[in-house]
Amino acid sequence: MTIQHPHPQPTEIKLRRNSRVLEISFEDSAHFALPCEFLRVYSPSAEVRGHGPGQGILLIGKETVSIKEIEPVGHYAIKLRFDDGHDTGLYSWEYLYELGERQTQLWQKYLDRLQQVGHSRKEPEIKD
Repeated sequence: MTIQHPHPQPTEIKLRRNSRVLEISFEDSAHFALPCEFLRVYSPSAEVRGHGPGQGILLIGKETVSIKEIEPVGHYAIKLRFDDGHDTGLYSWEYLYELGERQTQLWQKYLDRLQQVGHSRKEPEIKD
């Protein structure tokens, strides 16, 4: 008996430490390159998202955050441990896929929110 998953499952997950990008490929051929900063500011944790609609917080100064460790959680998610100490929130396959599909608009929303509070984001240097 095979278990049917409602959402595509990942086939490969690679952390590019120097460029601070998590690359994830799915069984439907989708491939996303998600920057660590993007994953950190869109963490699914209650600390970042809040406990209800409109309660999320805006994270500032995460341009150089990196992922220290990726921990599998069952067959449905990963836990990301960031070098700023954040390690709560499970990134389900469904959530990672959604972040990948909506990356452009979510990133713009984040940049707009930073601008609204008067924060000028500094583009980090990428190490080779």
